[in-house]
This record gives sequence, structure tokens and C-alpha cells, in this order.
Amino acid sequence: MGNLALLWVRTCAALLALALGACAPLPQRTQLPVEQRPSANFNERRPNFVIFHHTGSARVERALATLTDPAREVSSHYVIARDGRIYYLVDELGRAWHAGASYWGGHRDMNSASLGIELDNDGEEPYAEPQIESLLALLADLKARYRIPAANFLGHADVAPRRKADPGAQFPWQRLAEQGFGLWCEPPFAPAPPGLDEAA
Repeated sequence: MGNLALLWVRTCAALLALALGACAPLPQRTQLPVEQRPSANFNERRPNFVIFHHTGSARVERALATLTDPAREVSSHYVIARDGRIYYLVDELGRAWHAGASYWGGHRDMNSASLGIELDNDGEEPYAEPQIESLLALLADLKARYRIPAANFLGHADVAPRRKADPGAQFPWQRLAEQGFGLWCEPPFAPAPPGLDEAA
């Protein structure tokens, strides 16, 4: 077999392994009912943060198609539909590609330290009650299993403020904070310490 043919066989084998890995069932870590949609877009790591996103979409299937398409190179651990269905895309111990260029409290790569949760929402609409109920159940499960501190539940806009605004103004931060997922402060707000979020 020539060098070109051998290279072709190895390339095909690698692509087949990648495709089969994306189709393999995910380890079931949560006891909540979820529908699996495995994505090939991840690396391994252990989470200490949760980052909330909105899909910017009108339909959950569109968001799922984007988050599981290898050509798009974007993923999330979970997607929660408006009706409360939870989709599980990337193993919780895997490194999903959801935060992009990001920074928080000394971490320059939030993908390596966080779980990404996409909420199917266009960014302007109120979040649906079944969706928030499922989110609260999922957060309670994740917090208990990984011992994630309340302050480590963040929005995409928190870790990438120059380029992201999600989960948006309609996100129920106060409600989540009252249950231990994130922090809520009433005005007037104290100024941030100098240099707190400097990425340099």
C-alpha cells in the first residue's frame, strides 16, 4: 500500500472514530429525565462554575442542530427547552465549547472550569416557567454533586462582557440567587475593586 493510500485509510479511520464517539451514549450523571443529543465538541475536565446562556433562537431544534454540528465548533453541556425538557449534549466532565474567550476571577479559560447551560430563549422574551423549574432542579443536582459555590453561577455576559449579553435582562437572577444559585445585590451597588476583571 502506498503512502497516499495509507494516509487516506488512517484519515477515514480517525473520522469514523470521531463520528462514532459523537453517537455514543453519554454517561448518565443526573437522575433527572433528559434526552441525550451527544456532541463531538468537547475535551475532559472537572467543573467548578456554571455559565448560563440563551440560544438566541425561536426553536430548540435549531439550537440543538447548531450545538451538535462538528463544523460549528460550539457546544454546551445542557440545553433546556421552553417546555422544560432537558437535553444532555456533553458529558459533565468533558470540556464543552460554550464560553469562548472568557475571564472570571483569575480563570482565563472558563470552558475548562465550567458547565454550560443553554436556555432556549431569543434573548428578549420572558423565560418560560417550565424551563425555569427544570433549570432550578438541574442546578440543585449539579450544586450537590460538584459542591459549586453560590457565587460561581454566572452569565455568559459576566465572563465575556465585551461580546456577550446573555442570558439577558429577562433572566430571573433574583429568583435563582434566593435558592443559592448566583448572587443578588440591591442598589446602590458598591464599586468593584480596582483590577478585579482585568484579563492582563
